[in-house]
Amino acid sequence: MVEPSFAEANAFVTVLEQKSFSKAATRLNLSPPRVSEMVRLLEERLGVRLVERTTRSVAPTAAGERLLARLRPVLDDYRAALDLVNDFREKPAGMVRLTVAPPVAYMGLIPTISRFLLEYPEITVEISSDTTLTDIVAGRFDAGIRTAERLERDMVAVRIGDEAPIVVVAAPSYIARRGKPQTPHDLARHDCIRIRFASGALISWRLRVGRRVVEVPIDGRLIVNDDRLALQALLEGMGLMQMPRNWIEQDLTAKRLVTVLDDFQPPPISGFFLYYPSRRQIRPALKVLIDFLRKRDKGL
Repeated sequence: MVEPSFAEANAFVTVLEQKSFSKAATRLNLSPPRVSEMVRLLEERLGVRLVERTTRSVAPTAAGERLLARLRPVLDDYRAALDLVNDFREKPAGMVRLTVAPPVAYMGLIPTISRFLLEYPEITVEISSDTTLTDIVAGRFDAGIRTAERLERDMVAVRIGDEAPIVVVAAPSYIARRGKPQTPHDLARHDCIRIRFASGALISWRLRVGRRVVEVPIDGRLIVNDDRLALQALLEGMGLMQMPRNWIEQDLTAKRLVTVLDDFQPPPISGFFLYYPSRRQIRPALKVLIDFLRKRDKGL
C-alpha cells in the first residue's frame, strides 16, 4: 500500500473543518478538483470511505470522524514543531488566525493590526469576524477576541481593551419624527433596531432601573444580523439602538446621533479579551501579537 501523504491528510481535515470542498480549496490555495482528488486518494490508500458527499455539504463517516479526531492534534503539533525554528530568527514569522466578535473588527482592530504587520513583516494575520461562539480548537484558530461574558471555557484570557459604556442612541431625524423616550417603559412605543445572533437568538437590551439592571422588552420592525447594517439603519433614522459608546463616538461628536435614556445606562461591557487554549503551547507569532496588543491597551 502506498503511504498516504501529509498533503492528503491535511486536505481531508480542512474539507471537514470547512464543511466544503470549495472553501477548503480556497484555504489551501488549491483548486476544488485537486482537493477532491487528494481526499479520494486518501480514501483509496486507506481502503475506507471517509467523507460523505452531497450536492450541498460534506460530513465525515464514522471512520472519517475517528481519523479526524486523531489528525487534528497531529497537525497542530506539526505547526508547533515548525514554529520552533522561529527561536533562531531575528523576528518571528508565520500565520496567526483570529476569530473575533464583529464589534472588535469594527472598533479599531484593523489600524492596530496594520501597525503590528509593519513592525513584524514576516507575520501574516487572518481575521474571521463571526457572531457565533466559534470553537477555536476545532476551527484551528490560534486565538479569539470576545467580551468576558462570551469567553469559551478552559481558555487563557488576556485583557486587550477597557470597559466600554453602553448607550441608547438615535438619529436626530428619528427623534424629530417619533420623540425622545423618557423612561425604559417608553421603548415599547418605539422602533428598536434588533440584532439576531447566528444561533437565532435576539440580542437583549438591559437598562438600569433604580438599583437593579433589568432586561427591557423592546420591539421594532427591523432585525439584522450584522452590526454595520444596524449602524447604517440607525444613521438613516430607522430606530433606536443600544451599543458601545466608543463605537459611535465620532457620530455623537458630529451630532449624527444623540443619546437617550442617559439616566438608565446599564453597567459597561467588560472590555475585550484575547483568549487561547490553556493546553496549547503559545506560538511565537501569537506571543508577539499578544505583547503588542497589551502595549497598545496601556498606551505605550
